[in-house]
Amino acid sequence: MAKGLFVIYTGNGKGKTTAALGMAVRALGHGYPVTVIQFIKGNAHCGEHNLTGPFAGLLQFHVTGKGFTWKSENLDEDIALARTAWEMAARTIAEDKARLLILDELTYLIRYKMVDEDEILSAITGRPAKMNIVVTGRHASDKLIAAADLVTEMTEIKHPYQQGIPAQKGVDF
Repeated sequence: MAKGLFVIYTGNGKGKTTAALGMAVRALGHGYPVTVIQFIKGNAHCGEHNLTGPFAGLLQFHVTGKGFTWKSENLDEDIALARTAWEMAARTIAEDKARLLILDELTYLIRYKMVDEDEILSAITGRPAKMNIVVTGRHASDKLIAAADLVTEMTEIKHPYQQGIPAQKGVDF
């Protein structure tokens, strides 16, 4: 029997969400149910949101934030949205609703103390035996890293923004 893994994609480089979504495509290709919960992102439509149609019944996609918190005019509302989204994630884990659960930008909830880290770790480490959980975001905490089975740090070496090239549909969103 395969053991469900806890995977983290962190670091300042691009590609954390992209790597997690690559795992989603792989899991969907095997007919496994996948749930994606995006915590902070939310104010722009991304190409991956269009995947729910072709994979109806297998892919659940939840965009729960309203944009990046550092642009927020109402941090209390952001915290409430993050808390509600975390409750959804905890239910998904407890109810064993997905073979792969992607918690996109979850690291920010811990970094900004929106949700208690020990509560998050308890749910992740107590996941069902076959459930794989992927957490993305910069600044993964030492506790998260210690609990994970696989951690990859994305390191920026060169980025198109540095050359004045804006984010592109199909590549960045």
